[in-house]
Amino acid sequence: MAILQISQITNRKGLYENLPQLAGAELGWATDSRRLFIGNGTLADGAPVVGNTEILTEFSDITVLSNYTYQDVVVGYAAQTGTSTSSPVIRTLQAKLDDQASVRDFGAVGDGVADDTAAINRALYQLFCRESNEEIRRSLFFPAGKYRVTETILIPAYAKLVGEGADSSIIWLDTSADISTLSAYVARTTDSAQQTGSNIGNNGATRPRNIEISSMTFMTSESTDVFLVEKAEQVWFDSVNFEGNVTDSELELSGSTPLPDAAAVRFVSSSSYQINDITFDKCKFSRVNYGFNTTAESRAVTVSNSWFYKLYQGVVLNSPGPTGFRVVHSVFDEIYAQGIYYGDVNLNVSAYNVFYNVGNSIGSSSPVTSCITLTNDNNVSVNDLFERTDDENYAVPRVLSTGSGSREGAVQSQMGRLHQGTGVTFSLEDNQTNQVVV
Repeated sequence: MAILQISQITNRKGLYENLPQLAGAELGWATDSRRLFIGNGTLADGAPVVGNTEILTEFSDITVLSNYTYQDVVVGYAAQTGTSTSSPVIRTLQAKLDDQASVRDFGAVGDGVADDTAAINRALYQLFCRESNEEIRRSLFFPAGKYRVTETILIPAYAKLVGEGADSSIIWLDTSADISTLSAYVARTTDSAQQTGSNIGNNGATRPRNIEISSMTFMTSESTDVFLVEKAEQVWFDSVNFEGNVTDSELELSGSTPLPDAAAVRFVSSSSYQINDITFDKCKFSRVNYGFNTTAESRAVTVSNSWFYKLYQGVVLNSPGPTGFRVVHSVFDEIYAQGIYYGDVNLNVSAYNVFYNVGNSIGSSSPVTSCITLTNDNNVSVNDLFERTDDENYAVPRVLSTGSGSREGAVQSQMGRLHQGTGVTFSLEDNQTNQVVV
């Protein structure tokens, strides 16, 4: 409507807690919070409610002042969120934004320069450890960036870390500091109180479990392990890279000058907490001594659709070691020695994998080791494929089986002129010309 009269502007000022009911169009300034209000006026004046209305300034909290209702009007209509169209579900903007947490909400920068260790560990503690309450847990989002850390990141039970891609969201352990203070891992699993080692499970804490990590990279130098899965069960990695910085020349010299005993992934179990149900899918393990290297007892570890690249050995299992370790549908390339080495362990599988430049000392033109070594009974290679030719296979076998007895579950297969099958052993009678041959 038209303005009929301009009156003198009246105003008040004082502390926010003493803000009175302002007259219509009267201004009130809260000096302590630097917030501005205007009186609504009376119902007779046409005001919908009696009270004061805040005028937005740079000090106004819009997360409290603004409400949110899901609509999705792109489809041509507003979604019905409540029991009826006239009673929608209304949330504050603060509640909506809190549905997901960003590591930057806790002070991480991700510029590759700032030390983000404390911010990341603080975020993990606040979201998953502070209370034993499902409602506090949120997916922790890592926007694209290189998050420099100088100590190990402690990933507790129930944590879910999500990045924007393995080459986009990177947690990088800066190993340029004094070697005596170097952390042993870029990241490790912990219990629900971020306790590690022999302290796992103390003070009523839950063992590491139900941890999900996707679309990011953990990176370090070759002198440290990348990731430790400790005493955990039900841990899932999806589209995650585990990287060191071993050079090609270092790999080629590693036969005579072994690299530091560093692995992309290492396991630790105990009699109370055995590793169980760990999955790696669409992951990459590169530029460290080993992809996996463990003697820890574990069950049901699966590595699928993954890439082992620029390593001394790909997967190394030794006693007492894992059972049910499965490497399937993966690629091995530029591996100095064996792609897979199953030592004094049982019930482990390599299946439908492809082995390119494996076991050739990388720089050599001829095979030096087998691509796969099985040194115990009841481990099996099923339908694996090899770049190594048949002639080279006769010189150094693609699959070297040194155990005795049957390998249950093994199958016969033929690729070109090469026929592979389950071996059979029998005893020869002493000084007899007619032998019973099975």
